[in-house]
Amino acid sequence: MAGAKRSRLNWERYLLWVVLGFGVILMIGPFYWMFITSFKPREEILLFPPTWWPQQPTIENYYLSKLRVGNFPIFFRNSLFVATTITLLTLFTSALAGYLFAKHQFKGRDLIFLAVLSMLVIPFNISIIPLYALIVDLNWNNTYWALIIPSAFSPFGIFLMRQFMHTIPTELIDAARIDGASEFGIFFRIILPLSTAPLAALGIFTFIMQWDDFLWPLVIIDDPALYTLPLGLSQLRGRFGTDIGQLAAASTMTVLPVLIVYILAQRRFIEGITLTGLKG
Repeated sequence: MAGAKRSRLNWERYLLWVVLGFGVILMIGPFYWMFITSFKPREEILLFPPTWWPQQPTIENYYLSKLRVGNFPIFFRNSLFVATTITLLTLFTSALAGYLFAKHQFKGRDLIFLAVLSMLVIPFNISIIPLYALIVDLNWNNTYWALIIPSAFSPFGIFLMRQFMHTIPTELIDAARIDGASEFGIFFRIILPLSTAPLAALGIFTFIMQWDDFLWPLVIIDDPALYTLPLGLSQLRGRFGTDIGQLAAASTMTVLPVLIVYILAQRRFIEGITLTGLKG
């Protein structure tokens, strides 16, 4: 009986491995194809049936002289500046608001927090028109302000940080107050050092989301000098055709910063999700 049960568990495990392996192939396959295409000459890209590995590898598609045709370095610089700035601002505002909602008592606190949570269920497509009108009234269109300020506040980030900060002992904060520490001193010297794990998780979420954002820059930016990478990649398509090798090389370089950020903060990311998942 025990042997039959063990055999059934082994088959379930093998089936799980097969399903997970198939999912991995589906996820990695497009990235693999993009990567090897970036090293293929134009003639090999057009071959049918296609080659699964470059027969004549070349780095010509990565030449800066070719990528400058679409101002790729400018697009990369804009995306790096905008995504990094938004991430830092989001981490600060989310941590500050999360600390306020978790450890301070004031009139209307729960109602305000409920209003913040309600913003999570409002699709961005609904708010994009009034937000665009506001940005135009402020004369911020075609500026970095239009790309950064609307995204510097994150309801999800506030919720995430509040959930974690509920787990910080209140006695620790009270002891700091008795010792004469100011509220900002407590926040910067105690709360933030204890919140590195959820901050890393939120930072990865925010950076990836802003790095890949296409809709809002498309709506608010008309100046090519301010294009971010998602907009810039769309400019690599020619009127009479597309240089697939160049587009694959640019796409590969676009993915690299996201992979680097995740690899460097992977441990903190998993720890942050674990600590903030069901705490309340």
